[in-house]
Amino acid sequence: MFIYLSKKIAIPNNNQLRCVSWNKDQGFIACGGEDGLLKVLKLETQTDDTRLKGLAAPSNLSMNQTLEGHSGAVQVVTWNEQYQKLTTSDQNGLIIVWMLYKGSWYEEMINNRNKSVVRSMSWNADGQKICIVYEDGAVIVGSVDGNRIWGKELKGLQLTQVAWSPDSKILIFGMANGEIHIYDSQGNFIVKLVLQCLANVTGAVSIVGIHWYSGTEGYVEPDCPCLAICLDNGRCQIMRHEHDENPVLIDTGINVVGIQWNYCGSVLAIAGSQVSAGQDKQINVVQFYTPFGEHLRTLKVSGKQMYAASWEGGGLRIALAVDSFIYFANIRPDYKWGYCSNTVVYAYTRPDRLEYCVVFWDTKNNEKYVKYVRSLISITTCGDFCILATKADESSPQDENEMESVVAMYVLVLCNSIGTPLDSKYIDIDPLFITMTKTHVIVASKEAFYTWQYRVAKKLTAMEINQVARTRKEGRERIYHVDDESSVGGDGTLDFSKAFSGRESGKIQKYSLPNVSLMQKYLFNYRSYQLSLNCNSSRLAIIDIAGVLTFFDLETRITDSTGQQVLGEQLKFERKDVWDMKWANDNPDLFAMMEKTRMYVFRNLDPEEPIQTSGYICNFENLEIKSVLLDEILKEPSQPNKDYIINFEIRSLRDSRSLIETVGIEDACMFIEENPHPRLWRLLAEAALQRLDLKTAEQAFVRCKDYQGIEFVKRLGNLQSESMKQAEVAAYFGRFEEAERMYLNMDRRDLAIDLRIKLGDWFRVLQLLKTGSGDADDALLEQAYNAIGDYFADRQKWMNAVQYYVQGRNQERLAECYYMLEDYEGLEKLANALPENNKLLPEIAHMFVTVGMCEQAVAAFLKCNQAKAAVETCIHLNQWNKAVELAKNHNMKEIGSLLAKYASHLLEKNKILEAIELYRKAHHFLDAAKLMFKIAEGEVKKRTKPLRVKKLYVLAALLVEDYHEQIKNTQRAKLKGRRSEATTALAGLLEEDASLSDNRIIDNAWRGAEAYHFFLLAQRQLYEGYVDAAMKTALHLRDYEDIIPSVEIYSLLALSACANRAFGTCSKAFIKLESLDMLTSEQRLQYEDLALEIFIKHSPKDGKKSDLDSLPEGRGEGKLPTCVVTGRPIADYQFWMCGVCKHCAHEQDISNHNFCPLCHNPVG
Repeated sequence: MFIYLSKKIAIPNNNQLRCVSWNKDQGFIACGGEDGLLKVLKLETQTDDTRLKGLAAPSNLSMNQTLEGHSGAVQVVTWNEQYQKLTTSDQNGLIIVWMLYKGSWYEEMINNRNKSVVRSMSWNADGQKICIVYEDGAVIVGSVDGNRIWGKELKGLQLTQVAWSPDSKILIFGMANGEIHIYDSQGNFIVKLVLQCLANVTGAVSIVGIHWYSGTEGYVEPDCPCLAICLDNGRCQIMRHEHDENPVLIDTGINVVGIQWNYCGSVLAIAGSQVSAGQDKQINVVQFYTPFGEHLRTLKVSGKQMYAASWEGGGLRIALAVDSFIYFANIRPDYKWGYCSNTVVYAYTRPDRLEYCVVFWDTKNNEKYVKYVRSLISITTCGDFCILATKADESSPQDENEMESVVAMYVLVLCNSIGTPLDSKYIDIDPLFITMTKTHVIVASKEAFYTWQYRVAKKLTAMEINQVARTRKEGRERIYHVDDESSVGGDGTLDFSKAFSGRESGKIQKYSLPNVSLMQKYLFNYRSYQLSLNCNSSRLAIIDIAGVLTFFDLETRITDSTGQQVLGEQLKFERKDVWDMKWANDNPDLFAMMEKTRMYVFRNLDPEEPIQTSGYICNFENLEIKSVLLDEILKEPSQPNKDYIINFEIRSLRDSRSLIETVGIEDACMFIEENPHPRLWRLLAEAALQRLDLKTAEQAFVRCKDYQGIEFVKRLGNLQSESMKQAEVAAYFGRFEEAERMYLNMDRRDLAIDLRIKLGDWFRVLQLLKTGSGDADDALLEQAYNAIGDYFADRQKWMNAVQYYVQGRNQERLAECYYMLEDYEGLEKLANALPENNKLLPEIAHMFVTVGMCEQAVAAFLKCNQAKAAVETCIHLNQWNKAVELAKNHNMKEIGSLLAKYASHLLEKNKILEAIELYRKAHHFLDAAKLMFKIAEGEVKKRTKPLRVKKLYVLAALLVEDYHEQIKNTQRAKLKGRRSEATTALAGLLEEDASLSDNRIIDNAWRGAEAYHFFLLAQRQLYEGYVDAAMKTALHLRDYEDIIPSVEIYSLLALSACANRAFGTCSKAFIKLESLDMLTSEQRLQYEDLALEIFIKHSPKDGKKSDLDSLPEGRGEGKLPTCVVTGRPIADYQFWMCGVCKHCAHEQDISNHNFCPLCHNPVG
C-alpha cells in the first residue's frame, strides 16, 4: 500500500483538537477540542466528469456545523452509525447525545455524573447499547433510547478504554496501569487478560487503545487476528479472540495516542509520535500494520502533537487530528488484482464466507465468473493467464512428483481468463513477490526464488492438459538461493532476456533467462519496493519504499571512480509520491505512472500534461492506457460497472486526431512521420479512407503493416463508382446500415444481401429477398431459411427452428428438431416422406431405437435396405418374434443361433423366466413350454402353494396350444387354396409328429394343470362342506400320482371319505398310504394308529354303493370326461367344452362362470 497527505482543514481560532471520529456509513466527521469545540464536517465530491471518481474527484465541505453545548475540552466522540447518533463527552464529565434532524445536528439527551471524567465510550455492533467508562472506575451500560441497563463501580481501578466483542457478549476494559479486564455483557467479571507484549517491559504503562474488528466485511484469512490492544509505550498485541495464547506481538517504537482498524480489518493504523534520530524533536507518525504484524507503511505528519486518527468508511482515507488541524491522507491499497485478456481479476472478502471471492470480470462482454479461494496470497497476470498464489490446504492431495522432504506450504494455480484452473504447483518458499511472463512464473521469498516454465496446451480439454503437465520434462522448475552465484543450464525460450531480484540492502541482481545465471550486481542506497522492465529490457524502473521513482539504464557503459568501464547507469530522473507505473508494451521509451491522484505519461523521460484519476493502470499499448477504478468496483464488487474502465489516449494520438480533423491529412502525415507509431499510421489510413484518398491510405497501411487494409484499398481502386466506394468504406468501418442504404439506393440489392450474409444477419437477408422486386433466388432463400433455423436451434428454440427448416427443406436438421421436441409422429411422417435408400433414414431409425420405438425403427431400416440393422434393433429392444419373422423373410440364418446363444446365457444366470419370455416373443413356443414345465416341476418339489403350481402348468399348456396354432398356420400358408381345412390340419399334425422328439409334452400338455385344478377343487369342496363332492373329486386324483405326491392324494381322499362317512373308501386310502415306500417308519406308525382309532369306532364299509367301484381306475379308452367345475363325471350327451384347453363341464354348472375354471379363458 502507499499513503500520502492530500488535504488539510484548519480549525478556527487555533483551537487545539483532542479527538476525531469518521462516521463509516454516512461520512460525517466529528472533531472535538478545547473550549467546548465540537464540529461536524462532511466532505463530498462534486464533479460532472464521469472519469473523476473516488480520490481523484475534488472534495469540498458540504457540511460544517458547530455544535454548542460543551464548556470544557471535548475529549471523546463516538458514532452510532445504525441510529445516526453522535455521543460526545468533555473534561467535566458532561455527556451529550446528538441526533440528525432535517440535515442538521441537534441535542437529544444530556447526562452528567458530576464526579469524574469520561475516558472512553463504545457502542456495540448493532448500535443498541453503549458502554461508558469513567476515570474513577465507574461503568454505565445504557440503551440507545437513553435508559440505563446497568452500572458498576470498579473500586481502585482507573479506567482508560472500553470495547465490545463483535457478538456483544463481552466487554473489555483497559486500565491506566496497563491491565486488561474482561467482563460479560451483564457486568460480571470473567478474567484478567495476560498481555504478552509487556514481556521485559519496566516502568509505568497505560492502555491507550482497544479496537475489536467486528467482521462485518469478512476476514482476510480464516482465524484472522482481529482484537488489537495497544499501550502508550508502543507495545501492541493482536489476538484472534480473548483467549488467544499465541497473539501477534508488535513493538512500534512510538508513543501511541490511538489505534483503529480499517473497514475490513486488513490494516491497523497506530498513531503517535517518536523522537527523530539525532534530534530531540518529536515527529508525529502513523504506522500501518497487517493483522499478522507486518509493517506496511509509516506516514510522517508535521505539527506539535497528534491526538487521534480515524479511518473513512471505505478505507481509502484517514483523518488525523494534529494541533488545530485535521489532516487527510489518501491510501492506495495493495488490492489483490490483475488484468489479462480484457479481463479484470480482483478478490475481496465477504462476511458470509471464509474464502476470498475472486471475480474474473470480462470487460468486453461485461460477464463475470466467480471463484472462491481459501487463504489467497496474491493475484499475478500476464497475457491470457493469471496465477493465484494460496496457502496449501493441509487436506489437499499433492502430486507424488512434488512430495519433497519438506511439505509444500504454498500452491500456485495457473488459470485462464475465466478462472478455469489449467495447472498447479506446490512450492515450499513463501511467495512474497511473484511475476510472470508468457512462459515463466518467478516467485521470490526473502532468501530464494523459484522459476516455473509453465506450458498450456492449446485446444485440449482440462483433463488432457493435466496429463500434459504430468509428462513435463525435467528442469521446468528450479529453486535458486539468492546468494548462489553458480549458473545452471535450462531449456526453452523466454520473451524477456533478463530477470531481476531486489534486496532489502539495496542490492539488485540481474539474471539471464531461461538458464538463470547471475550476470550483474548493482548497489543502490535505497530499498526497492517495485521493479519493472521495459519491453526490450534496456531500462529498469525502480519505485522505492518511500514512493520515489528512479530509472537505471542497463546498456549504457560508463567509467566509474576507479577508471574501470562498467555496464549500467542510474539516470538523473526522480519523481516522488509514485504508487504505480506501467511501461508501454510496444515502445521502450513510453511509460505511464501514478503520482498521488494524477497520471503522467512520459516519452523519453519527458512528461505530458497530467490526467486527474485514481485508477490502477491495467495496460499500456497502441498509445492508449487502460485504467480501472478498483476503489469504485470494490464498493460493490458483485456488480462491476463498465464505467469503471477508463481508456486514456496519450498526447501524440490526441494531437494526430485533432490535426486530421482541423488542419488536414498532409500536415497530419508530416507530424506522424516525426512521431511514428503503427497506431498513428492506422489513424491516418482510416481518415484517408473516409476521404477516399486511396494513395495516402495505402501508404499508411503499408507503414502499419496491415495487409488486409492494403488489399482493401486495392479493391477500392478497381471500383469506378464513387458512391460504390463510399458504401464499401462505410461497411469497412462497421456502418452497415449506412452501407446497405447506399447499395439499395444504387439498386444493388445483391450487394446489400452479400453484406448481410457476411455479417450473418440472415433475418435481414430474408427480408431483403422477400421485399425486392423480381424473383428471389430459390437456393439463397433456402439458405436463409436454414440459417435462421440454425439460429433458433442453437438457442434450443426447436419449435421456431422447425418452421424455418420446413421452408428450407432441410430434412436432416428437421429430423433433429423433431427428435429434440419428442415429436415422434412428425419424425415418422418425415421418414415415410423420404425416398428409399435416403442417407437420412438410418439416422432417423437410430433416433427411434433410442426411445424404444421398434416398429418405426424397423420400417426406416427396411426402407433403406438395412434388414440386418432392423433385426439387430428388434433383438436390442427384445422384440424377438419380429426379429425371427424378419430373419425368415430375408433368409437370415444366424438369428436361430443368436437366439439360442442368448437363451443359454440367460439360463446360465438362472434367469429362466426371462428365457421363457425370449422364446415366447421369438415364437419358439415349444422351447418356452419345456422351460415352463421345468419350473412347475421344480415348484412341486419345493412344496410351493398349489395355486402357484397350477398357474405355472396352465401357462406351460397355453404355450403348447400356441405351438399347435403356429404349426397349423404354417401349413395353412403352405397349402393355401390347394387343399381342404381337414387336410391342412392333418398335415400340421403329421409335421408335429415328424418334428417332435418328446411327444409327452404335447400329448399331455394339460395333465399338470388338471391335477392341481382337481387337487384345489377337492380341498375347496371339503372346506365348504360338500364332502361327497370333495370325495368324488379326490377319487379322480388317483390318475395323477405321477404329478402330485401320492401321500397328498391319498391323505386328501382319506380325509374327505372319512368326512363323507364312506369308511370303506377311507380304509382303502389308508391301506394305500401305509403301503407307500416314501414314508418313514415313524410316519407309517402314525397312519396305523390313526386308522386303528377310526376303524375301532366305524366299520370299514361304505354306506352306499362303493364309489371306488363305480369309477373306473386308470386312463382307459372308455373313461368319461370330468366336469372341471364340480369334478363329477359327465354322462350327458350335451355339455360345454372350452375352446382353448378343450375341457368339459355340465352346462348348468358352467352357466355361473365367466371364465373357464381350468385355463381362465372367457366362457362366451
